[in-house]
Amino acid sequence: MTPVVECTSPNNYYAIWGQGKLDFMVNIITIEREYGCGGGDIAKLVANRLSWKLWDQQLTEEIARLANCPKAVVQEREEKNDPLYYRLFKSFLRGSYEGSINAPKLNLVDSETILKTTKRVVEHVAERGNSVIVGRGSQQFLKNRKDTLRVFLYAPREDKVRRLLSRGKSEKDSEELVDTVDRERADFIQKYFNVDWPDRSIYHVMLNTAIGDECTADMILSLAQTFQTKCTA
Repeated sequence: MTPVVECTSPNNYYAIWGQGKLDFMVNIITIEREYGCGGGDIAKLVANRLSWKLWDQQLTEEIARLANCPKAVVQEREEKNDPLYYRLFKSFLRGSYEGSINAPKLNLVDSETILKTTKRVVEHVAERGNSVIVGRGSQQFLKNRKDTLRVFLYAPREDKVRRLLSRGKSEKDSEELVDTVDRERADFIQKYFNVDWPDRSIYHVMLNTAIGDECTADMILSLAQTFQTKCTA
């Protein structure tokens, strides 16, 4: 018997097999992205169309709240390894008598602390469902959840530079950011998850955003519905 796919609201895709409704549904979409490809903007489009909650900057804010530190500190540390001077400083504190006494008072917020806090937040968000989560290792934390659609977005280098230029960044800064941010993300993922970035095996789709933000969002939503149908067939 062929299932009849129904959509009773923008944020719930489910299938009917005969008269019995199946339990599976896509509750979470994670969007990992290359820097400058428009991943945040596209995630916002997807979340708005589904009437789901977007976890991008708000995710950073929640991590900062739980870590009891300014948002700017988390933004500086998330999705990258600690710089050498910071690692040396931590080693000094851990290896000295004064450090063992004073380190708790300093409330050091390093990559490991942020990663652990991020994991807590992402898993909590996933339990609530109806969420679009941007980066921050969410694709790795949720890779075993069957209700999660994992997407990777990329774009040609010139498109990424052009997008950053349109946001007021200089050509020099745009090119430098495009060349360095993803390298830092790759190093971070390799260190803490021991996989390459992007880890192609965990994504359901990888899309080139050169086709346009609206078109990319359309494809993600279409895939979510198709993914739902195939999994409940």
